[in-house]
Amino acid sequence: MFSLINRSVRFKLVAVILATTLAALLVASAALLSYDIRRYRQSVIADIRTQAAFLADANTVALLYEDRELAEQSLSPLTIRPDILAGAIYSADGELFAAYERADRGDIGKPPSEPPRELRSRSGSVVRFEGGVTELLVPVIFENERIGMVFLRARYDLGGRIQDYLLILGAVMLLSLIVAGFISLQLQRSITAPVLAVSAVARKVIEQRDFAHRAEKSTNDEIGVLVDSFNAMLGEVGRMTEALEATNRRLRAETEERRSAEAALRIADRRKDEFLATLAHELRNPLAPMVNALDMIDVSRLGPEAQHARDIIERQLDHMVRLVDDLLDVSRITRGKLTIHMSEVELAGIIESALDTVRPVVDARGHRLDVTLPREPVYLDGDAVRLSQVFSNLLNNSAKYTPRGGRIGLSAVLAGDEVTVTITDNGIGMSQDTLGTIFEMFTQAPGDKTSRAQSGLGVGLALARRLVELHGGTITASSPGPGRGSTFEVRLPARASSKHAAEPPAPAERAEADAAARPHRILLVDDNIDFATSLAILLESLGHDVRVAHEARGAVEAAAALEPDVAFLDIGLPDVSGYELAVRLRGMPACANTTMIALSGWGQIEDRRRSFEAGFAHHLVKPVDLKTIENVLAGLGSVG
Repeated sequence: MFSLINRSVRFKLVAVILATTLAALLVASAALLSYDIRRYRQSVIADIRTQAAFLADANTVALLYEDRELAEQSLSPLTIRPDILAGAIYSADGELFAAYERADRGDIGKPPSEPPRELRSRSGSVVRFEGGVTELLVPVIFENERIGMVFLRARYDLGGRIQDYLLILGAVMLLSLIVAGFISLQLQRSITAPVLAVSAVARKVIEQRDFAHRAEKSTNDEIGVLVDSFNAMLGEVGRMTEALEATNRRLRAETEERRSAEAALRIADRRKDEFLATLAHELRNPLAPMVNALDMIDVSRLGPEAQHARDIIERQLDHMVRLVDDLLDVSRITRGKLTIHMSEVELAGIIESALDTVRPVVDARGHRLDVTLPREPVYLDGDAVRLSQVFSNLLNNSAKYTPRGGRIGLSAVLAGDEVTVTITDNGIGMSQDTLGTIFEMFTQAPGDKTSRAQSGLGVGLALARRLVELHGGTITASSPGPGRGSTFEVRLPARASSKHAAEPPAPAERAEADAAARPHRILLVDDNIDFATSLAILLESLGHDVRVAHEARGAVEAAAALEPDVAFLDIGLPDVSGYELAVRLRGMPACANTTMIALSGWGQIEDRRRSFEAGFAHHLVKPVDLKTIENVLAGLGSVG
């Protein structure tokens, strides 16, 4: 059966009508044919049975008196019945008494010599249909006793009758289908015309994207309701489409605005990073000579008041240096470039370094600081400088937000492979709202004006959390409430024993120690005259031979005369950069074995990378204390 899926509605309606009509005609024809076959068989049986009964009555006397001639005469009228093929009269014991046969029908026209067994074995008259013929055996009864039997064989042409009947039915069905098809073509227009009109409008809407089209309503039946619903849907879809297009236009405009805003934010963020780096550089330049000048002051020659003034300046300088470092750490955190250098470190040394950093603040505010550490050494894999920064930030935070004369406690507990460092204070405490944001960037706890004036940039706790996370640890804050103190808890991976057994100092280490004590020929190039002069004085006080230059030309001349072992070069020189100067000095025979060390207020990762690419062995960020420079000089044997 072919598919109707891709056919038109008109074709489908005609096909449905014709298929329904054909099915009805087939069912009716099958019923009529079945009824006719049954009636035909009954009529054949009735006719032949009547003929047999007549012959049975006519041959009663012939059978009683055994008059065969009379029996033959009774069968002779069968010649006028062309449908009778054969006839016979049998005696009571089944002997052939008289027979009639049609010579033109061959064997089928000859009666059997004795009654068929399957018919004779039954009582009464028996009919059998086989091979297009009908056979009938009727008993001859006289005084309730069977005295013989009459046999007839007649033609039963059911196939021919069915063929004729089918021809008639075929003609009737063909004519009926023609009439039904004609009528369906006339009637289906009332159904398909509105549907086709709807379809045409839908196609126009799709092609033209114009929802103003409407289908014409021609009937008030269900099709008319469909047309009304379709037109209403078009109106609603048109309104929704207009609203959606307006929304899309607005979204596109907002997207463009957002892209412009994002681009502006990226530019502003880049400029902010550049500003922070530049600000840190510009702040470091004046701080560096101030640090050097403090180192030059002989404390033993100062009176108590001068000593006190020097301590104040030193504390404030340290505070300024920390603020400058925080500026750079803000940039590193926001860009995800805050890095650590992992090595095996010991917890007690880290805590001691942090305590040294915050001791001036704690002492200045008159706090009591209690420290409890495990008896056995605790080792960690981490960055000692950064971990010390974490604990100094937390201790500094407690010192600032605890009223004068308060108590601060630091305790460390090793449990398995984790060490927990807890810092508590009896300071101003925190509310639940403050606890939820305390580790966010630029967030500061509430306090009085004095404490806020010393609170810095508000990045210390955010930086501490990021550094702890980089070490695979966690940091949490808790407080019973305002005025009831605070607790900070840091958990870090740790172990009780060192990975490295104690070893005697290596020859290389002894060589470095010797290098620190050995005087060097040092070229110092910096356009900041105060910084260069103060640092030169400090280096000369250690026994080194120092030549100072403030620009590239003077540096080249000094290098040719000095043949320096070490060259400290400022990156931001006025005429050429320190990178270019390093390349120029490298090309001089006098500097063939010179170790280049960068001195700069620029301390970003990119700045350090450029220094190492330019051949610098170290990159020192201003302000640099004398101890750091001594350590660098001590390592000259390893850097070469």
